[in-house]
Amino acid sequence: MPFDRRQFLQSGAAAAVVALVGESRAAAVHDGRLGFTAVPATLRDAVTLAPEYEMRVLYPWGSPTGVAGRMPAFAPDASNSAADQALQAGMHHDGMHFFPLEGRADRGLLVMNHEYTDDQLLHAGGAAPWNEEKVRKSLHAMGVSVIEAELTDEGWRQVLPSRYARRIHGATPMRIAGPAAGTPLLRTAADPAGKRVLGTFANCAMGVTPWGTYLSCEENFHVYFGGPRETTAPPTEAQRRYGTVSGNSWTPYWRFEERFDLSRHPHESNRFGWVVEIDPFDPASTPVKRTALGRKRQESATCTLTRDGRLAVYMGDDSAFEYIYKFVSRDKVRPGNDAAARVANRDLLDEGRLFVARFEAFGRGRWIELCHGLNGIDAASGFADQAEVLIHARLAADIAGGTKMDRPEWIAVHPATGEVYVTLTHNGARGKPGAPPVDAANPRADNIFGGILRWREDRRDAGGTAFDWDHFALAGDPAVPGSGTHYPSDDADVFGCPDGLHIDGGGLLWIQTDMSGPAMGKGPMAALGNNQMLCADPATGRIKRFLVGPSGCEITGCTVAPDRRSLFVNIQHPGETREDGSGRPSSAWPDGTVPGSARPRSATLAIRRRDGGIVGT
Repeated sequence: MPFDRRQFLQSGAAAAVVALVGESRAAAVHDGRLGFTAVPATLRDAVTLAPEYEMRVLYPWGSPTGVAGRMPAFAPDASNSAADQALQAGMHHDGMHFFPLEGRADRGLLVMNHEYTDDQLLHAGGAAPWNEEKVRKSLHAMGVSVIEAELTDEGWRQVLPSRYARRIHGATPMRIAGPAAGTPLLRTAADPAGKRVLGTFANCAMGVTPWGTYLSCEENFHVYFGGPRETTAPPTEAQRRYGTVSGNSWTPYWRFEERFDLSRHPHESNRFGWVVEIDPFDPASTPVKRTALGRKRQESATCTLTRDGRLAVYMGDDSAFEYIYKFVSRDKVRPGNDAAARVANRDLLDEGRLFVARFEAFGRGRWIELCHGLNGIDAASGFADQAEVLIHARLAADIAGGTKMDRPEWIAVHPATGEVYVTLTHNGARGKPGAPPVDAANPRADNIFGGILRWREDRRDAGGTAFDWDHFALAGDPAVPGSGTHYPSDDADVFGCPDGLHIDGGGLLWIQTDMSGPAMGKGPMAALGNNQMLCADPATGRIKRFLVGPSGCEITGCTVAPDRRSLFVNIQHPGETREDGSGRPSSAWPDGTVPGSARPRSATLAIRRRDGGIVGT
């Protein structure tokens, strides 16, 4: 049977949560969990923050990364060159993690993804006409930043220069490793061996390994590939499934950089859609794409240990009717998170087993292995070997019978209970003609609000193959007729389209939302305001709104310093909506107060309690 909140609170897992904060709910309140003043939903074009807190804009798009002797300043008119952009903060900050230096909570490395570009803002004069320089600049504005930050008496600041500072982008040389490396579907004219690739882009959510490396996830990579329709061969089943077909591209990269032309290099797109491992402490290290984790529109790579010390990595595939995956390493993790541990574990992600989740009725689920020769995955079903299973993981999951989900995005694991939470952001196609029907795990047709699903592995072992599951929240406005909302407590603040997710060291669940710009403040979303960040206490079910972002933005990327006294959050694409007919962004945040007064910039916020206390209290 599904485990509901009452059953959860009666379980030993709940006891572990309570142990973090006291022996009763009264103790939790006394401890100050969620003691901040909730902010109202609002359409205000600014960051609205709980009044007990203060914030500082730390690292907006175009800021120097901090590479010594190479720190071009941001040009407000977007006249920075492609070479400049390769040394500056990328656009559209997303997943992020704080790596402490020497165990300190007041100094560390912030590593963050840059998901995609708004080319109207990126280039002086806009995107049109495209040319080689604009393609290079756009590629340089995605990827990953590594910056150093320190806490001073005035608040957090970026350390400039820093020996750790680094930009990794769409033209950075990388290595391909694991079972699919070197196989025919990864070979190209520029890389006949199939083991080297230029760049990473479309970097969305992320993960962190126990040995201190960063896992960046390549999500909507498909939209950067195209080609002339008249000379491109009919797409294969795999190309259709992954969207790498001519006419699908957001940008005409293929006209100016040959590797993006599907008609000339059909295998190049197979080299994207992976989890990329990066050592943030060694700026000379080569990032590695780990093929054993499978290729998809990667949204998360959340790590936890199995009972016997191996690594489990939970992953979502962020598209409608796609799947939730788990990778379990063959070998045990060598303990430590220093340089020696990173060497000892450098190949650990190259061998293991990949599974897809099936959510059964009555609150039970199982992990189905995606392995050549098992579960109908073989030559007869179109897979020559395990490399093809990994490269076309979506097709293998179809055959194995995974549950088609409502856009699985971020995944978080509770440090005390092992509970796993995943955001299912929305799926307006569910239940429509020709689309999959509702099911137990995806119970709403035309699911515009999304929700958060959770599961508990049997024996609390991430290496197992069965689990219990339930819905932590079915998001939305309960006042909307037929919304079908469900929240874990009667006094939860409402939200829609959950996306970013993070559980801090104290067990607080931070929830971030991504309603589409045109939908915000209208129709069924009218009462939900701009995108927001909330904080939940899983032990009590209480959810409180902590922050609301400026117009048109997404709230994403969340990491907490080890002492839990500093919180870092990303504001992505402020001003994205352009609805007044002028083509002008709807925000000028953070540099201006009136739309049109400044170019809006994605940025990282550093947030602290005014009294220096624990965040979330």
